[in-house]
Amino acid sequence: MNKEERVIKLIEELESVFTIRVFHDHDPYKVLIRTILSQRTRDENTDQAANNLFDKYPDIYAVAEAPIDDVKELIRPAGFYNVKAARIQEVSQILIDEYGGEVPDSVDEMIKLPGVGRKTANCVMVFAFELPAIPVDTHVHRISNRLGLVDTKNPDDTEVELCKIAPRELWIKLNDLMVQFGQNICKPLSPQCEICPCTDVCDYFRENI
Repeated sequence: MNKEERVIKLIEELESVFTIRVFHDHDPYKVLIRTILSQRTRDENTDQAANNLFDKYPDIYAVAEAPIDDVKELIRPAGFYNVKAARIQEVSQILIDEYGGEVPDSVDEMIKLPGVGRKTANCVMVFAFELPAIPVDTHVHRISNRLGLVDTKNPDDTEVELCKIAPRELWIKLNDLMVQFGQNICKPLSPQCEICPCTDVCDYFRENI
């Protein structure tokens, strides 16, 4: 199989095991804030922090005007809450002042926001706007290299290479399926190859098992 065929096979196998998740009803602002909260923490902590915040302050204007100490306390489960609270309010105010309270549906525009990199912007493109993009986090970067789909040193290069080999119609699915795969089976230190559904497209399995 060539690399494109391997990506197609990979997605088919992962779809048989995992279900695509929906984050905050595709609301671009809430997806953006959730992704900021998700940095350096676990999904369950992110979910708790985001739910706490949006239950009390349900929209961008409420978040921007909320007392900073209250925001810090609400998002505490996500960790680094002092930095994240300041960043969330800063981003919210910029979106209000410069974008009419709306998140732009452009990666180039989103990465102008403080603390918003390509992965975060691509997450909003996929999970909010449902537009083709490939968010590359540590799971996607690690797994893509472990499988032998790419040979890259950083997530930005991985994104470029995956965009070359993955059919565009699969881009939206790729991140969420690979993240769940990385969390549950293809783990960083101890990949569970004995239960992996993707060994037929994996260089690591072929070379080490």
